[in-house]
Amino acid sequence: MADDLASANVNRSYSLAAMSLAIFTFLLFFLYPRFRSGEINSWMFQATLVVMGVATFSFVFASFHYYYASLGMRFGEVERAAYQHRADRLWVAGYTLLFFVPSLILVTVGLFAVAAVWFVLWLAYVAFEIRYYPKIETTLANRRD
Repeated sequence: MADDLASANVNRSYSLAAMSLAIFTFLLFFLYPRFRSGEINSWMFQATLVVMGVATFSFVFASFHYYYASLGMRFGEVERAAYQHRADRLWVAGYTLLFFVPSLILVTVGLFAVAAVWFVLWLAYVAFEIRYYPKIETTLANRRD
């Protein structure tokens, strides 16, 4: 992996982690008072916050692994490829969960029809990801070449 690509991946993952924290804060600011008053589904609200937390930490850990991969000369190519591989998987996990959150928010506030549409779109994305991610993911053996 080129150092400039690794640096770009660090920045991209860092930006997504920051955006996830902003969404998390938005959820707390606007929905927590409704949670306290019992206006929204408390289990769905808590599940949404958990999913946001996992997505955020996936992006943070992906940034950490991309950063390690960008260090270049400090690690051997096999170790660098392993960090890149883990970072790619963490990034995909975070992105998938981040795209799932709107469905959870919509169910939390009781907009079930709209939530169903978002959920179908999310399932379509997951199917697309399952089909195409293995084709674009570079294997560890290929990265050593």
